[in-house]
Amino acid sequence: MMEFLSKNKSQKMNLIVTGGAGFIGSNLSEKLLTEGHNVICIDNFNEYYDPSIKRRNIELLKSDRFKLYEGDILDKNFLEEVFFENKIEIVIHLAAMAGVRPSIDNPFNCYNVNVIGTLNVLEVMKKFNVNKMVFASSSSLYGNNEKLPFSEGDNVDNPISPYAASKKSGELLCYTYSHLYKFNINCLRFFTVYGPKQRPDLAIYKFTKALLNHEPIHFYGNGSTRRDYTHVNDIVHGIINALEKLDGYNVYNLGESSTISLLDLIRLLEKYTEEKAEIIYLPMQAGDVMQTYADISKAKVNLAYLPKVSIENGLNDFVKWYKNNHSI
Repeated sequence: MMEFLSKNKSQKMNLIVTGGAGFIGSNLSEKLLTEGHNVICIDNFNEYYDPSIKRRNIELLKSDRFKLYEGDILDKNFLEEVFFENKIEIVIHLAAMAGVRPSIDNPFNCYNVNVIGTLNVLEVMKKFNVNKMVFASSSSLYGNNEKLPFSEGDNVDNPISPYAASKKSGELLCYTYSHLYKFNINCLRFFTVYGPKQRPDLAIYKFTKALLNHEPIHFYGNGSTRRDYTHVNDIVHGIINALEKLDGYNVYNLGESSTISLLDLIRLLEKYTEEKAEIIYLPMQAGDVMQTYADISKAKVNLAYLPKVSIENGLNDFVKWYKNNHSI
């Protein structure tokens, strides 16, 4: 693993993390603080899930190098205030309305946050002469891509959910600002991230909770769908390495490059929770893809990205974290 900013280890950076109190953002902020950097966290603590979860996420981040700004990326004046008060060097843009199914239920909200919000961030960066960004994109761009594994050069012109379309729009905006204003931007396509502090609406969290509370598990399809689950620690290391390699516009997959079926995922969770699942099968939902599978060869070469957490170890650790942090 390359060392973050290894060319100048004494240099400490001022970094904005949008969505910094969320699942990935809080894990990333914690790592950046341990590296000695200054983290400016932006989060609006919306009601997508219980805001108290996000507040707990950042309780342990108390530091004179950590600043929290509570506000919305849709508020351009708020963003300008944050940039004015801090000498920002790099933006890590994680804030988004996440989720395929919620984007189908409320495409306007998804579009506003993920596209207009991203445009606001880019415009404020331009105004304050900040030209470096890491942008959180998604494997959902690949849709039901028939070629496996998915590589960055594959066609992503056929998104099958508003969420996927909004993330592609974000990538296109990043390319435009790189072209027009010489921004250096790495767009990172995350593949099904899981781990400590995971959002409660995501599958591994929901399945673990159901098993430990002896509740039935509802899932869509026959259990044959496959995902490339990526542990949040590997994602964090990928983001940090991407900060060091900001040179023009680039797109990278960040996944484990390994897949597991939904049924096999349940079997592993049964093993680690020592509980037996009661499964209720439901029809596949619109917008869901059959499989995700990352080709990470580009990230390995250019970012020295090397995922280390197997799905077995990651799930075992997640169950332990859940038990330690929740009343069962």
